[in-house]
Amino acid sequence: MDLGLAGRVALVTGGSKGIGLAVARQLAEEGAELVLVSRTEPELAAAAGSIAARTGRRPRYATADVGDDASVAALAEQVGPVAVLVNAAATPNAGGFAESELADHINVKVRGALRMARAFAPGMVAAGWGRIINISGLGARQTSSVVGSVRNVAVVAMTKNLADELGRQGVNVTVVHPGTTVTERTPAMVARLAEQRYGGDTAAAEQAMARGVSIGRLVTAAEVADVVAFLASPRSVAINGDVVAAGGGARGAIHY
Repeated sequence: MDLGLAGRVALVTGGSKGIGLAVARQLAEEGAELVLVSRTEPELAAAAGSIAARTGRRPRYATADVGDDASVAALAEQVGPVAVLVNAAATPNAGGFAESELADHINVKVRGALRMARAFAPGMVAAGWGRIINISGLGARQTSSVVGSVRNVAVVAMTKNLADELGRQGVNVTVVHPGTTVTERTPAMVARLAEQRYGGDTAAAEQAMARGVSIGRLVTAAEVADVVAFLASPRSVAINGDVVAAGGGARGAIHY
C-alpha cells in the first residue's frame, strides 16, 4: 500500500531513540523528508546516520527543547513548514514516576506537544493538509502511577481539542497509545524487574511483562511505528481526535 508520504516533510520530536527513532525510520522508508528533533546533538547525528544507511537519504536534524517556548519558536523558524508532526518527546521513566516531577512531565509531554502543534499547525493550515500524531501511552487507561495516568490523559484531551479546531482545515490530530514497548531501554527494564521481584530471573520477568498482552508478547517500537506511519498518511483521514492503542491488546479490558 502506498501511503502517499513521499516528499512530504515530517518532523519527529524525541527522534533520536526509542519509539521516536523507529517512527522516523518508518517515515523515511515511506519516502518522507525527515527532520529529527531532540535535545542532544550527538544522539541526533547518530540517528540520522543510521537512517541514512538504511534508506540512502540523510535526514535533517535540529536540537530543541520542547519544554521551552523560545526553543520551539526558534525551531519553527529554522525548519519552516512541515506536513507531518509526530510528538514523541517525553521525560523518560527512570524506574518509577515521582509525583514531585509531575510539573516537568506535563511541561515536556503535554505542553511540549501543544507548543509544537501551535508552532507548526499554521503552515499545515496554509497548505490545506497536515497530520499531527501525539505519542501518549496506555498509562492513560490504568492506575498505579498518578504521573503516568495524568500526563497521558492530558495528551488525549489536548489532542481532541486540536482535532476539533483544525479538522475542517485539513489537519487531522490523533493519539497513539503504546504499551510497554521493546526499545533499547528494554533490557535494563527487564533486569530491574527481575532483580526487584524474581530473584534476578530475567526470563520470569519477561514473561510477567508479556502476561497482560493479548498477543502474548511485547510490541516492538517498529510495530508501533507502522501504526504511526498510517496515521501520518492521507489514507487516515477518517481518524481524527481519536486514540489508537498500539500495545498488542490489554487482556480483559473492554474499551468502546
